[in-house]
Amino acid sequence: MHLRPGLRVGLLGGSFDPAHEGHVHLTQVALRRFALDRVIWLVSPGNPLKVRGPKALDLRMARAKDVMQDPRVIISDFEAQIGTRYTAETVDALKAAYPGVRFVWLMGADNLHQFHRWERWEDILKAVPVGVLARPGWRQAGLNSRTARKYGHMRLPGRAAPILADQAAPAWCFVNMPMMQVSSSDLRAKGAW
Repeated sequence: MHLRPGLRVGLLGGSFDPAHEGHVHLTQVALRRFALDRVIWLVSPGNPLKVRGPKALDLRMARAKDVMQDPRVIISDFEAQIGTRYTAETVDALKAAYPGVRFVWLMGADNLHQFHRWERWEDILKAVPVGVLARPGWRQAGLNSRTARKYGHMRLPGRAAPILADQAAPAWCFVNMPMMQVSSSDLRAKGAW
């Protein structure tokens, strides 16, 4: 990846098992609302919080590249390349590899709800600003989560979303967006992947 200092880059991590239009929609909203120059889809080797492992990484990368056609979005297997297992390690490695890039961790409200279960979750919050996007059925659960309560004083109002990348961490912002009723687990359950 080539990222020059000063770029505002969103990081969207996940197993993308499979990538789908909901990921595309969330990414396009994040680019616009958080005034990002790029978004990196960090297709992970696996999710430590999930019992069942995902399909092979090469299949998930190929699907992600088919689904996401925006040139501002980079599909990356960075975590597999450098051997990180946890988001905190990945964020540390990206910040070291690309000094001067203004990274923003992106997540849906469903992840905010259980963010306190992530390895070194507070280190992530202290390393990069976090942009949270509403997900169907998860808005209130996310906003009432342990993380949201503990770091409520660091929350920017939604109207300040365009300046999130310029904020010193910890800082986070929750934005609403039009909902799409699609998920990777639904696609797997229907046998569509």
